[in-house]
Amino acid sequence: MTVYSALVALTVAVHFGFIAYLLLGGFIACRWPRTIALHVAAVLWGLGSVALDLPCPLTALERWARARAGMPPLPSAGFIAHYITGVLYPASWIVGVQAAVFALVVASWTLVLIRRRRSSPAGPSGR
Repeated sequence: MTVYSALVALTVAVHFGFIAYLLLGGFIACRWPRTIALHVAAVLWGLGSVALDLPCPLTALERWARARAGMPPLPSAGFIAHYITGVLYPASWIVGVQAAVFALVVASWTLVLIRRRRSSPAGPSGR
């Protein structure tokens, strides 16, 4: 395995890790509340990449490393289209999957807010 092939594998692993954190980071923040700011940043980045078609630096790195490793190029649609859509769920489900991800993030943030209110020194009534 070349250094570039290893870099491709590492980039793919980090990309999957980022997506897992995007999905579960709010629940992680229930346990470690200080991580919520990092999760908000991850969600904003994910939203920007989907809604505004912002280029992903991990996808760019994978493309660069694949070319140097002599591997086939990543399709123009990018990481999610190559590794997730049509692999983990049918391509026709994309809108539903995006809605489910949104609902999961909202639910986790709601849980974070509920836990924050319950654990505040003033108590739930604010007195």
